[in-house]
Amino acid sequence: MRLPAPSPDALAFSDALKRRIIDEIEAADGWIGFDRFMELALYAPGMGYYSGGAQKFGAAGDFVTAPEISSAFSQTLATQAIQIMALSAPQIVEVGAGSGRLAADLLLELERRNALPERYAILDLSGELRERQRATLGQRAPHLLDHVHWLDRLPETFDGLVLANELLDAMPVHLAQWDDAAILERGVSARNGEFVWCDRPATGRVLEKAQAIAEEFPLPPGYLSEICLAATDWTASWASILNRGALLLIDYGFPRHEFYHPQRATGTLMCHYRHHAHGEPFLLPGLQDITAHVDFTAIVEAGFNAGLELLGYTTQATFLLNCGLTDILARTPAEDLLRYLPQAQAAQKLLSPAEMGELFKVIALGKGIDDTLLGFALGDRSETL
Repeated sequence: MRLPAPSPDALAFSDALKRRIIDEIEAADGWIGFDRFMELALYAPGMGYYSGGAQKFGAAGDFVTAPEISSAFSQTLATQAIQIMALSAPQIVEVGAGSGRLAADLLLELERRNALPERYAILDLSGELRERQRATLGQRAPHLLDHVHWLDRLPETFDGLVLANELLDAMPVHLAQWDDAAILERGVSARNGEFVWCDRPATGRVLEKAQAIAEEFPLPPGYLSEICLAATDWTASWASILNRGALLLIDYGFPRHEFYHPQRATGTLMCHYRHHAHGEPFLLPGLQDITAHVDFTAIVEAGFNAGLELLGYTTQATFLLNCGLTDILARTPAEDLLRYLPQAQAAQKLLSPAEMGELFKVIALGKGIDDTLLGFALGDRSETL
């Protein structure tokens, strides 16, 4: 695969992380689970993709998220944020705030509607991303910068809205392979200074989850896919934190019966480097994103078993239309072609089944919320989970 060549400095940065991971593999008797490899590649302090200094978001980065595509995305989210805050408390925690674009545009829209939260907190452990978020807020909403606080850990208790856009897909995943005689966990070893795949019999929670999946679905021998314990554990942790409010999670993925479909026999693992998508996670560690689609059934089960209620599940397109995306677009007269056409084209990317509209889903879990959430008033797909 021909990818854009990194600069010498970037390549040296990647090589240093590669040596760091190989050192850990050797210290662990020559094998680590893929979840640990992914964790180091993305989050190793000062070296991982999300904790280093590489440009990640937007045209100059490796991928474009919905908030970068159009401000209308965040402006539309404001409708749901206002309702959840009214039903709980005027507070928002955004987890994994990326470039800070969503926070800036959402706060500006909430100010426009006289619904600013009393507190907007961002939980992002990357110091480099925190600085980028501050810069974005300082540029787009400088008068609201003092309104934002950064957290170092999950709060002990919380009432209000917990918001996460494209967070779950970047959580480390285990790789499981279902064979006739055994269930294997695919991990990573090193040979002659290079990473190589290495399978071992699955054990512990990975084996338990993989056996449950095999009992539910007739997977063909050799079937390989992901199990994301980190995402389910993170979701469940909010049950003991949230008193009254909701988690609103936006990401790409499927219900379990689609996630483990027989035709999806090689899993959903994907890497992104300078707007090139490929399936080689060993390339350029620290310089490329590594993601996997979300098993939304697993997210619901984890939340429900911990004490959260499912409040809604639907496609991004349906959610945005329910929350008034067309009203946001109507603020710009169609006759003003220079402004309207780019906005309409961006909205098409957010809504189109061929773009983000169908693959991306929105799910809400919460406590103490009895009203139907606006984003799920029509087209709720909870019964498919």
